[in-house]
Amino acid sequence: MTTATDFKDYYAILGVSKTATAEEIKRAYRKLARKYHPDVNPGNPEAEDKFKDLNEANEVVSNPETREKYDQFGQHWKQAAAGDAPARDANANAEGFDFDQYGGFDDFINDLLGGLGGRAGQTRSRTSNQAADHFAGFRSQAPAPDTEAAIALSFSEAFHGVQKRLQLDDKPINVRIPAGAKPGSRIRLKGKGRPSPFSHQRGDLYLTIELLPHPFFRFSGANLTCEVSIRPDEAVLGAQIQVPTPDGSVMMTVPKGSRSGQSLRLRNKGWIVPKGERTDLIVKLQIVPPQELSDLEQDCYEKIQANSEFNPRSALDEVTL
Repeated sequence: MTTATDFKDYYAILGVSKTATAEEIKRAYRKLARKYHPDVNPGNPEAEDKFKDLNEANEVVSNPETREKYDQFGQHWKQAAAGDAPARDANANAEGFDFDQYGGFDDFINDLLGGLGGRAGQTRSRTSNQAADHFAGFRSQAPAPDTEAAIALSFSEAFHGVQKRLQLDDKPINVRIPAGAKPGSRIRLKGKGRPSPFSHQRGDLYLTIELLPHPFFRFSGANLTCEVSIRPDEAVLGAQIQVPTPDGSVMMTVPKGSRSGQSLRLRNKGWIVPKGERTDLIVKLQIVPPQELSDLEQDCYEKIQANSEFNPRSALDEVTL
């Protein structure tokens, strides 16, 4: 039997109000899941417990059917979903009435009909049986609900693929994430969702992929992007430089006269897509001047400045109001 001390305020765990929209709940969960994900907090049992509570809260209030039962029955929502005694939150109906005293639906009906006097003894069994038959028919026809959940992955896990072990209502589920999972993509696990409270058949589990931030790579549509620094002389004269990609560094040619902010494309060096193909890696150049110069460098730059005829601001002479 669930007690008040067992009750978890899922809205408080997610940091949202009871009137929060599905989108607000989704945003709140994603933000906190990134913060408390075990990969971000290795060896931190407190963060791990919070991450589990976040998943449990999201699984309940992100599903319209379980959220409705949770809002209606409060701490007794699991009993109500399982078809046990019609327990209700004390604030939902008559104050001070304890539904926990009933062991099942028949006990509730019998006690209710007991207040009708002598007639109750004759009608009690028939009424209870009719009610049970009605609910049994409803249970057998009720479809199993689908379950929505989010799973946060590192870039490496998503790129190479990974095996993950999840907890759904204290039931462990092994999930194989294929290589090339992208943020926002969904994975369907047939028959791995929550069971229907009536038919007890399991629905499907849909996992939405979320990626933890990477310090170097970003997504731009299907392609990856990154920013690479180059020296002024490399921009002017051109150069061959090493650039990281998801599966190792490659040599890239910087053309003569490259500008800061210019983007170069490394074909087939981006993200994995179906059939083993790859998208592109877009490299944005950033010209970085040296902060300290040797005597030779100082002398060379002074000679360039004294002898250069190039004026990058020539077009400004024609600017007027």
